[in-house]
Amino acid sequence: IHAKGQAVWNEKGEPIRMGGSIEDISWRKEAEAERERIITQLMESNSELERFAYVCSHDLQEPLRMISNFSQRLEQHLGDKLDDKGRHYMKYVLDGAVQARQLISDVLNYARIDHETELLTNVETEKVVASVLRDLNARIEETKASITHDPLPPVYMQATHLRQLLQNLIGNALKFSSQAPHVHIGAERDGAMWRFYVQDDGIGIATEHVHKIFCIFQRLHSRDRYPGSGIGLALCKKVVQKYGGNIWVESVFGKGSTFFFTLSPAVDLNSKAA
Repeated sequence: IHAKGQAVWNEKGEPIRMGGSIEDISWRKEAEAERERIITQLMESNSELERFAYVCSHDLQEPLRMISNFSQRLEQHLGDKLDDKGRHYMKYVLDGAVQARQLISDVLNYARIDHETELLTNVETEKVVASVLRDLNARIEETKASITHDPLPPVYMQATHLRQLLQNLIGNALKFSSQAPHVHIGAERDGAMWRFYVQDDGIGIATEHVHKIFCIFQRLHSRDRYPGSGIGLALCKKVVQKYGGNIWVESVFGKGSTFFFTLSPAVDLNSKAA
């Protein structure tokens, strides 16, 4: 119960009347306590889910590695004894093991984002882009892609996370495209943040599907047509939100997409250390 009152005084400075009110705020206290309890439960639940994903993914790597290795050995051992149907079945086994290992690797990367201990620092975005393009060189040559970028500012974050973010967005721009795609990367100031964008002229995204693409394990196409785990854009969203930014897409179906994301600019590390 919360009470408040006020005295009314006469000209001689003597109290002549007391006014006040009494308010029962116990319900508010109970609601606040319940809110705190729910928040604590959600944080504990999320932490447990992340640990579960990490342990399961890590422990599944070894048996899948064994399936892949011994399937290859079995194929070599059987040699000519393996007919066309047998080789076809063996290919399914090996492809399934590769897909499962990639899925596990992506889940591990997703689960690690909130637990990595790499120090925050100023990251040269252009150097990260150059490194990502080297890794994607085979796909760039295969698709005859043209990739350009404006001068890109440094940002303040973990370098590993910026690399994951750009690798997924540029990789998707190459994957969901026609032959000889053009991808452009740019950045513009947006208040206290930098707004980056990755623009392509690929297949685009239908309006009714835009809200799905940043959800984990959401796929808009069959794995046979466009391989992948369905985690990449969810990982991008988690990375950007970890640093207080936003990520969104503008797309025209059949004409291309532009992915935008905001990140904090580089800081004066000497001043920060002081």
